[in-house]
Amino acid sequence: MEAKLYNKEGSEVGTVSLNETVFGAKPNPDLVHQYVVNYLANQRQGTSSTKGRTDVAGGGSKPWRQKGTGRARAGTIRSPLWKGGGIVFGPQPRSYYRKFPKKMKRAAIISAFSSKAQAENLRVVEDLSLAEIKTKTVAGILDKLGLQEKKCLILDEGLNKHLSLSVRNMQGAKYLRAPMANAYDLVNADVVVITKAGLEKVEEVFTS
Repeated sequence: MEAKLYNKEGSEVGTVSLNETVFGAKPNPDLVHQYVVNYLANQRQGTSSTKGRTDVAGGGSKPWRQKGTGRARAGTIRSPLWKGGGIVFGPQPRSYYRKFPKKMKRAAIISAFSSKAQAENLRVVEDLSLAEIKTKTVAGILDKLGLQEKKCLILDEGLNKHLSLSVRNMQGAKYLRAPMANAYDLVNADVVVITKAGLEKVEEVFTS
């Protein structure tokens, strides 16, 4: 299996071989869905909190006597029926974390890579090193690759600081180190742009 190799000018300069183990597997949408649900659940902070009737301040005495006022009986201003009273069955701090087996996680990521490669939504670029931090430069590279209207996930072999800082305020692009790629970001992107070094790193990590 092969993919076209491009330079930063958007010109095709050759081809690269794609590892069949990582990019030639049969996509498994059900497994990827399980991964994405788990991934999003683990991103939740679970810090939302409300006060019940025992947590609300005040209400130490009965608002009025039980009988004779013509009003409904009331025992405390903390009642959920009152404005400013406690919340009934409101959310409390909790953990949404769920475990996901390593083998299933690995298989889901390989499935996502394979899906992108087989749908020809994988762009391999020789190099994405930048002389300076400049968003306009990255936008120009994506434009030359014909990806200006696409949501892109950009992967490089190591920590490319200039590229990372140039991409961080781009609405349609996200940067990750290639070995840190996850199935959610792969599925969420229209096109995966990966450097040649990043491709080699992905194949090394997911075939070892």
